Amino acid sequence: MHVGIFLEEARPGSTAVTAFQDKFDTIEAAEAWGLDGVWLGEIHFNVARSVLSSPLVLAGAIAGRTRRLRIGTAVHLLPLNHPLRIAEDVATLDHVSGGRFDFGVGRSGSPRAYDVLGVPYGESQARFAEAMDVIRQAWKGEAFSYEGEYFRFKTGPVTPTPLQRPHPPIRMAVNTPESFVIPGQLGIGIFVGVRALDVFDLKNYLRSYRDAWREAGHAGSPTVYLRIPVYAAPTEREARQECEAALLAFCARQAEITRLGLGRPGTGAAERKTFWADRLASIDYDEILRTRAVVGPAKLITERLRTIRDDLGLDGVVAELDRGCSLPPDKVKRSLRVLTHEVMPALG
Repeated sequence: MHVGIFLEEARPGSTAVTAFQDKFDTIEAAEAWGLDGVWLGEIHFNVARSVLSSPLVLAGAIAGRTRRLRIGTAVHLLPLNHPLRIAEDVATLDHVSGGRFDFGVGRSGSPRAYDVLGVPYGESQARFAEAMDVIRQAWKGEAFSYEGEYFRFKTGPVTPTPLQRPHPPIRMAVNTPESFVIPGQLGIGIFVGVRALDVFDLKNYLRSYRDAWREAGHAGSPTVYLRIPVYAAPTEREARQECEAALLAFCARQAEITRLGLGRPGTGAAERKTFWADRLASIDYDEILRTRAVVGPAKLITERLRTIRDDLGLDGVVAELDRGCSLPPDKVKRSLRVLTHEVMPALG
């Protein structure tokens, strides 16, 4: 099973210099300690949360600093960029990394960046579908034309084509019930997270993804990676106490973010979003630990991840070691060490 970590936010009060150095320090340890992969988020115009607005650039820097670690986006926001440029950049990055790149894609649940860049969020789903189609055609290395609603062109072969053939592994983020069918129909892997949805919600939704894959007649097997907070400490009591404030604060913030999109085209049913926001706003810590996080000493983390893996049929786990980026750096590094030295070997 793939075991990776997710990088997105910046520590409160950090500068861009210290935020990037913090990420490079984490990546250096991940490479040395045998982690499978590191996954990069994409957040625009939010100085309070992140400097990670250009994940492909950072992925290239990571490729130059590592030799075995896989590097992925989680996720690259397709509707905000021209798909031919994305195809070129990702193929170039695949060569620069020696075929170690994984292409995670999505459209974001927040309209903020769309508003600033002048892209109607209500078009995001249709733009995503067209972009995905263009990118996969571009990677064939043949001249082609495209006549869509948003993209129209005729081009010669796009160069370079990716090193991995037919292309880097593609993995789509899914968060709403209706979206699970889409990657199944496309024949690509998925990311699922525990924000609005919890691990118990996911089981039913994953069935629709796998059914859609099978009905579309794709070769191979559908693959699922789960993104979930993981925090390690010598005892369960210490672990629970040390990350309680961070996990509660994150859920409260997610409730606010969920409400921001209410009533906007493309953000989903208002009734459902309101339900999710209310659930996150009122959640207690015991429920977070039961349904949205894995916290404890190495043995408990291993047992919990094994249970979730077997119950959901997971192919990978992407751990959020510091959800909200408010935990002390030495404690975050301790979690990474436990994950790589004790949990990964036990999971097999």
